[in-house]
Amino acid sequence: MAWNEPGKNGKDNDPWKQGGRDQGPPDLDEVFRNLSKKFGGIFGGNKNTSNSSNNSGASAALILILVVALLVWAFSGFYTIKESERGLILRFGQYHSEVMPGIHWKPTFIDTVTPVDITSVRSLRTDGFMLTQDQNLVRVTFEIQYRVFDARAYKFSVVDADSSLREATDAALRYVVGHSIMDDVLTKGREVIRQNTRTELEQIISPYAMGLQLVDVNFRDARPPEEVKEAFDDAIAAQEDEQRYIREAEAYAREIEPRARGQVNRMMQEAEAYKQQILLKAQGEVARFEKLLPEYLAAPQVTRDRMYLETMEQVYRNSSKVLVDVKNGNNIMYLPLDKMINNSGDAKAPVMNPLAPSSRTNTNDSRTPDLRPETSRADSTRTGRG
Repeated sequence: MAWNEPGKNGKDNDPWKQGGRDQGPPDLDEVFRNLSKKFGGIFGGNKNTSNSSNNSGASAALILILVVALLVWAFSGFYTIKESERGLILRFGQYHSEVMPGIHWKPTFIDTVTPVDITSVRSLRTDGFMLTQDQNLVRVTFEIQYRVFDARAYKFSVVDADSSLREATDAALRYVVGHSIMDDVLTKGREVIRQNTRTELEQIISPYAMGLQLVDVNFRDARPPEEVKEAFDDAIAAQEDEQRYIREAEAYAREIEPRARGQVNRMMQEAEAYKQQILLKAQGEVARFEKLLPEYLAAPQVTRDRMYLETMEQVYRNSSKVLVDVKNGNNIMYLPLDKMINNSGDAKAPVMNPLAPSSRTNTNDSRTPDLRPETSRADSTRTGRG
């Protein structure tokens, strides 16, 4: 039954009537006066003041408190989002919107803003002992770098995106190492393992839509157990030496090959020049003999003598010693032309061959022969050197 429905002759259902008296609705002024009395008692107000003064003072104090509280609430709603961040607004705990960098305002106690850095590159490292395909145990240290590209997905797709990424990285790394042999993990196969781990990690985190983007993955370290560490260090050093020797050999080959090609080109050019020189010289000799043939046919003896003299002139030109055989005698005359030239014309007596039977020879002896052939002496005044 409703409160205002009549009952018992309409006398018992009015809530403002108690004990047969009509009290009416509560008076707000009286409520405020009671509050002002309480505040006045707390702050030591004067009890002798009139009720009207108490009512006006209480109203003014309450209004002032409300105004101050409203101003504090309004100013507390201003906040700033940095350039590298995005702000996620939660209204009563539920996602509402995303705000860009700058100064914004939110109603305090209603909206909550969570800034998320989407520019900085974050790093995450995982390591541990892992079992390879050939049943060997290695300790691997792996590091990834990533950044946030979707702030909402980063905060709300999973409970903790960073922790989830760490677990996914460890799972991907163990999968790849478990399908690789120990030599590849420790030495030459690190780049392949790094690429395979990145591919596997992207496939793992893709369905979760965590709002993360991989920037780079790095294979930091891979070490064997301490019991066999020295042997593996020697193996790694040997492989490094092998690579170094290969690089040195390639560098030496790159250095020698151009030099050899240059020498080949130079020798070919020299051979071509020598060929041209011999060819031109032969052609010149042919031309000279062709010009000499008519002269030889006209005077054979004179031409032979002249050719003989020219040949002997060329022979003696390159010799510094001359031995002269004297006709009708046992003496051989030795002319040291090099010493005669060094003494600048200082004539010295010719040195006789000690094997000769006589040790003295008269340089003015009329028996000293004329070296020229008789025919050339007879014809020298007539023909000359041609």
